[in-house]
Amino acid sequence: MKLLVAGSERVDAGKTTFSVGLLERTGAVGYKPRAGNDYWHDHDDWDRASADGRLYGKDAKRLVGASPPDFQPEAINPIHRLWHPSPGGGAGILGSEDREFLVDRVGDEFVVNETVSLPDQVRERLALDDARVVSSLDEFNATMARLHVPALQSLSGEIEERQRAVVESYGDVARPLADLAPDAVAVVEPTLARLYDGDRYAKACEVATGGPGTGQLEERVGSVVDLVESAATVQLPALDGDDRNDPAAIADAYEPAYDALLGTAFDGE
Repeated sequence: MKLLVAGSERVDAGKTTFSVGLLERTGAVGYKPRAGNDYWHDHDDWDRASADGRLYGKDAKRLVGASPPDFQPEAINPIHRLWHPSPGGGAGILGSEDREFLVDRVGDEFVVNETVSLPDQVRERLALDDARVVSSLDEFNATMARLHVPALQSLSGEIEERQRAVVESYGDVARPLADLAPDAVAVVEPTLARLYDGDRYAKACEVATGGPGTGQLEERVGSVVDLVESAATVQLPALDGDDRNDPAAIADAYEPAYDALLGTAFDGE
């Protein structure tokens, strides 16, 4: 059984909290194929990981903490991107408004954006001497083809072999792995979760991009859910900080949503 958790909003949709409780409920292994954080806005998270020369985020750390095997965050999150704000705005190398890509970790390798000035702490804490350096979008695309794509393909194979897996997307991206075929999907937003049959959701992703292998590289949740009817909508109660940090408390509070999600997965079989 493969379950996908996506978010209707770019940030703070509640995906990771929902995923952590779902791992507790199902005993599945959690995966976060792609993630990122901001050197400025998420500095505490950066500081904790980079103190050991590592680059990962709190979402991946929470997922491995709730998963049965003793994984490191990097094992379930092969690609992590470090950003920082773009002074004065501007698109930058990746065309993102108001922020700039600094460093990618792909497996145990690093990719550095040569068009920006890295903070001293980034150079001091990460092993960047042998990092790949990119200075244009063409170079970055070529690097992604050589590093990022194989890393995601390898993870897809691992997920396929798992009897139970929960895959959390990032931002408002509808599907973090192009070949992921979930049994059911939860699209989470503050106060509720919309649940979808996995096959219908996957077909809507293909339609949203114009078909397999064409169109945009990433489908956005809004574009996909406009094309498919939800199987159910379940309200999510607000949780305090203690409960959000307790997988068992999340599983208990979100039990109606998890019941409906698993029912959707089994109905589709």
